[in-house]
Amino acid sequence: MADETIGIVGAGIVGLATAREIALRRPGTRVVVLEKEQEVAVHQTGHNSGVVHAGIYYAPGSLKADLCVRGVAMLREYCQERALPYEEIGKLVMAVREDELGRMENLYERAKNNHVPELRKVSKDEIKEIEPNAGGIAALHSPRTAITDYKAIAREFARDIEDSGGEVRLGFPVTSITQVPGGIEVASGQERIKVDRLILCAGLQSDAVAKLAQDKQEPKIIPFRGEYMLLKPDRTHLVRGLVYPVPDPRYPFLGVHFTPRVDGSVEVGPNAVLALAKEGYTLGSISPKDLLGIAAYPGTWRMAAQHWRTGVKEYRGALSAAAFMKDAGLYVPGVGVGDVVRGGAGVRAQALDRDGTLVDDFRIHGAGRITAVRNAPSPAATASMAIAEHIADAVFAH
Repeated sequence: MADETIGIVGAGIVGLATAREIALRRPGTRVVVLEKEQEVAVHQTGHNSGVVHAGIYYAPGSLKADLCVRGVAMLREYCQERALPYEEIGKLVMAVREDELGRMENLYERAKNNHVPELRKVSKDEIKEIEPNAGGIAALHSPRTAITDYKAIAREFARDIEDSGGEVRLGFPVTSITQVPGGIEVASGQERIKVDRLILCAGLQSDAVAKLAQDKQEPKIIPFRGEYMLLKPDRTHLVRGLVYPVPDPRYPFLGVHFTPRVDGSVEVGPNAVLALAKEGYTLGSISPKDLLGIAAYPGTWRMAAQHWRTGVKEYRGALSAAAFMKDAGLYVPGVGVGDVVRGGAGVRAQALDRDGTLVDDFRIHGAGRITAVRNAPSPAATASMAIAEHIADAVFAH
């Protein structure tokens, strides 16, 4: 395999980590990353909140759990070696109502099974010692949960690839993928490149690119926009670390939370509203093609039938800052509309099965010379280096 050419579609953090892993693992292998944008990490990676997850939430034995725990250690070491931001500011997962205590206990047992380091239960009084301005009746405290800059990490991965003799080809939107004798031809308009093996890490476009490769049609990517508020600069002192709610296990979204960033700002959010374009970062962004694809998929309507009430609530928060901040005030009492300004937004590539099930775990599968990452939700950025090992193992096993 030393003289092979391996192509990777997508220069988000997972695609770049995978290309880097292959280039370092198999010197002599030519690695080419194909990216439609003019720079790396434009979409999910570039809009990431920067949290390095410790592994609290994920079902023990799942790919998410295993790769997150491995990925944290790898990412920490990489950031230290490259002098990249990595700050262990800690996280409180906080219950604000009695009916959340059972879920918090279940979360604690799950986190213990995932070997989350130094995790402990804290009382109402102990919450105040950690976060003086926080509300809550009980919490889990993860002191090793960190924040970083994933876009900076992605750029460093790209440099590693090029330093190893690989290539990150920007401005290459893939328009066709064709099996040819001895390999695969990937085209962008009239420009073509032949590779021996191909790995699809296309994020928001993963189902569309998989379709070009004649892969199965499911899961479908349904875009959910997550919008943030920002604490005003004179209010950022209200939180020291990450403040999260106890998640509802029925949904893959964590709910509104407080997230300090490495630049000193503090985000509040996100909500989760159905976007009308896969790259729909604003309320007015509409792609007729994407919208038709969403509407034509049976799973969309089955999902809507199950979760429409939640959807209405989320849209209310998108339209009204007061509604958005209502939940946030449960976790940091007194914080309201006057303490925030509108921040940015990201779009999550939520995979959806035909029966309306929101796909929660990573989905990565191989078919001949092609390996497709069909679902890589959070903690994909945290786990990116471990995901890269997992993909490389699968590719070279063939």
